[in-house]
Amino acid sequence: MSLGRYLPILIWGRAYNSTTLTNDLVAAAIVTIMLIPQSLAYAMLAGLPPEVGLYASILPIIAYAIFGTSRALAVGPVAVVSLMTLTAASAIAPPGSAQFIAAALVLAFLSGAILLIMGVLRLGFLANLLSHPVVSGFITASGLIIATSQFKSILGISGSGEAMPELLRTLFANLADTNLPTSIIGGTAIAFLFWVRKGLKPLLIRLGLNPRAADLTAKAGPIAAVALSTMAVVLFDLEAAGVKVVGTIPQSLPPFTLPLFDADLWRQLAVPALLLSVIGFVESVSVAQTLAAKKRQRIDPDQELIGLGSANIAASFTGGYPVTGGFARSVVNFDAGAQTPAAGAYTAVGIAVAALFLTPLLASLPIATLAATIIVAVLSLVDFKTPRAIWTYSKPDFAAMATTVLVTLLAGVESGVMAGVGLSLAMFLWRSSRPHAAIVGRVPKTEHFRNVKRHNVLTDPRILTIRIDESLTYLNARWLETFVLEQVADQPDLRHLILMCSAVNAIDASALESVEAINHRLTDGGIQLHLSEVKGPVMDALERSHLIHDLTGKIWLSQNEAFSALMILANDLDEPNKQEDLWLARGLI
Repeated sequence: MSLGRYLPILIWGRAYNSTTLTNDLVAAAIVTIMLIPQSLAYAMLAGLPPEVGLYASILPIIAYAIFGTSRALAVGPVAVVSLMTLTAASAIAPPGSAQFIAAALVLAFLSGAILLIMGVLRLGFLANLLSHPVVSGFITASGLIIATSQFKSILGISGSGEAMPELLRTLFANLADTNLPTSIIGGTAIAFLFWVRKGLKPLLIRLGLNPRAADLTAKAGPIAAVALSTMAVVLFDLEAAGVKVVGTIPQSLPPFTLPLFDADLWRQLAVPALLLSVIGFVESVSVAQTLAAKKRQRIDPDQELIGLGSANIAASFTGGYPVTGGFARSVVNFDAGAQTPAAGAYTAVGIAVAALFLTPLLASLPIATLAATIIVAVLSLVDFKTPRAIWTYSKPDFAAMATTVLVTLLAGVESGVMAGVGLSLAMFLWRSSRPHAAIVGRVPKTEHFRNVKRHNVLTDPRILTIRIDESLTYLNARWLETFVLEQVADQPDLRHLILMCSAVNAIDASALESVEAINHRLTDGGIQLHLSEVKGPVMDALERSHLIHDLTGKIWLSQNEAFSALMILANDLDEPNKQEDLWLARGLI
């Protein structure tokens, strides 16, 4: 196996040149400016010291640049993963405590290990078990919880809770303690950041800036909010008026840390780490695939697991916490012209420089401004359009999405993730256990066979064709027997039953037993069982079974061949041309 399979840097690194370097450096500079306030904000959302956000944005990004396959994905702290970290670690110790920080490191290590193992075993396909409506519902509900949780910092009051009811209760109970200067800073920052998102770009274009430069400038808006609010705190001594600030941030590179090897702690965090890994991977790979498609590139989901796993393990050894690919910063990275994952490595260098030299400038940064940054960022995750579209398209999918939203809002993110995973699996199993099947007949003057309920087709009471539109497995084996025998019971003149297998990609041992049982039951009733359009791999499996020898009918290459031959046989045995006369009278031939 090629070493490039596990080290994509060996592939894109060969073509690296000065033009690519320039593009990556420009993208890195823009993402660095965006990532500094985001890293601080998301670390505080996770209940960790702000510098932990910076630490989680250095070595993890470099690790992903070495092992990841996406050219534009920007890895680091994100809102949903930060909230899940807070929820999981809060069950161990109070936020901000030494035990809490130790739990966050273990969570990063376990998540990384799970992702690495999944990548080595090539289990990237497991992410497909989480349906899009469920993931969308979870992210929407999480965004609402995150935004609500930040209003305590916007108002300068106390508030707590992992679910919406408790959050709202504590916020309303403490409204009387609202700090006016904090509220002014927080409210102004929210209004400014929303205006930057929607109004700054058109304004800059009207002033003559080209659209791409205007867009990138607008995305750097949080830096302006940070600078202006910090200056306001210093100039008007707002800290003395009760405005809470970030405080002293250590000027240092990430420390070397060892995750605590405590069996009981690992046991407590195992399930949260698994859920966090799945959600983080789904979010990351969705962003990576979307951006790759725009440049006709491809990503390898299995290698993405290794890249994200390496990033999380790197975070656990450098004082960070769980990370994944972020939507907003990845889009900025892409729009800024990033050509290779090296742009992420250059971003890490920029964050390291900030951690060494710029942190004193952030000591007076109001926490309300960071809260405003989080609120504006996560509200872009809240999607009210998709539920309406899903309601129109599929009521079961809407029910799964609505359930995920309600469970997440009412019981918290961990329960929401578990409900989402459970619902996705339950829906998959339910649909697989009740596959679509149709009675089909031949379209006049063609060799095509279609559903008798949708088309005017040629049929014969002596020949019944059932098209199965799903692989046959233990999930639907019993259903197959029941469905076939129910159809046969309604056909007193039936002599031949054809199972049309054009959509059957596999028949497992349980389904094989059901087909054999059907064959025996039909034999007792004087009916022959035939198969048509059996795919090669399925035929290879059947040839290793007794069904081939026991089958009362034949296995036909095509459905048209089977129908035509059995029609001739039936007409030879019964009154000649009786069925053709009936079809002629109906105008079908």
